[in-house]
Amino acid sequence: MNRVLMEAVRAAGLAKHVTSHSFRHSFATHLIESRTDIRTVQELLGHESVEKMIYTHVLNKGGRGVTSLLDDL
Repeated sequence: MNRVLMEAVRAAGLAKHVTSHSFRHSFATHLIESRTDIRTVQELLGHESVEKMIYTHVLNKGGRGVTSLLDDL
């Protein structure tokens, strides 16, 4: 799978380093950014504790992370 992924990355001309784990990280990040409950994300990813989840960095945005539910309308 990794070989096929690397070939696809090269064919797409992507300069960024991509691994199969990148998809897992993106999945978790998108869930968290879309306000999915952190415990649900934890369960989906199979993590034993929230503290071990590296994906929570998207929660630390300070005032920039404050959104209104009206933003989605």
